[in-house]
Amino acid sequence: MTDDAPRNPGTDLQTDWFDTIRINTPAVERRAASLPSRRSLKKEWQAAWLLNAVRCMDLTTLSGDDTEDRVARLCAKARQPIAPDLLDAMGVSGLTTGAVCVYPTMVAAAKRALRGTDIPVASVATGFPAGLMPLNLRLAEIGYARDQGADEIDIVITRAHVLQADWPALYDELCAMRQACGPARMKAILATGDLKSLENVARASHVAMQAGADWIKTSTGKEGVNATLTVSLVMCRAIRDHHDRTGIAVGFKPAGGLKTAKDAIAWQVLMREELGRDWLRPARFRIGASSLLGDLERQISHHVTGRYAAAHRLTMA
Repeated sequence: MTDDAPRNPGTDLQTDWFDTIRINTPAVERRAASLPSRRSLKKEWQAAWLLNAVRCMDLTTLSGDDTEDRVARLCAKARQPIAPDLLDAMGVSGLTTGAVCVYPTMVAAAKRALRGTDIPVASVATGFPAGLMPLNLRLAEIGYARDQGADEIDIVITRAHVLQADWPALYDELCAMRQACGPARMKAILATGDLKSLENVARASHVAMQAGADWIKTSTGKEGVNATLTVSLVMCRAIRDHHDRTGIAVGFKPAGGLKTAKDAIAWQVLMREELGRDWLRPARFRIGASSLLGDLERQISHHVTGRYAAAHRLTMA
């Protein structure tokens, strides 16, 4: 799913690209609050955006009681995320989720369950979610996930580097992680809920992209505050700035807190308004979620049948 997007080769650390950033927080919040109402999507247009959200989803299980059977069920849902009769009614075929995301020890099981498809397997790594492990162990975990067959690796940064404005340390850490990923694409999780300010979010975004992150991601889903439209707007503008300077298109992934079809549309409106149509495809946009898929299918069912299906009529991931 990501082969049509070139890798981000990274750049040298360029602190002058971001060290003078100042953000008007009330203005950003006003802009973010206006996004859900900027496009009125009805009927087939709304259905198309809902289907696009499905194909941009990293269907995820990151629970302490994950088993190979649970991962296999998740992969079956990734292969057929929407009931076939609903897709047939809309003339759609071949719809899958953007990826399946699991812990490193479940990568091999996910690869087996997805054999014969082009659905990538993503793995979290680097001591997810806190990342408070020695760097050599975090790099070893990346190597393990890569060797198990992970196509994408979601790494977590050391938040202290951001809070102390130690940009060389953050850059060096991320470069080492990018190298350890090898051919697997790297998503850099910034854990924005821990970063204290929007300026920190913007600066960490720039450092991650300069270090070669293929996507920047809001959250682990385990912080007190996860993806919000406000931090997402700041990160998207950093992506736009990086693209203007380098010509390299870095992807974006909000994660944690997106639970409804309305949320899925709001974040797609953000991508369309701030980055353009090219960021409305899996190569550049992913949604980290699991429970969201149920509401997307429910709304798609309503579009097709004119009524809401009972919960037991929809397959759970």
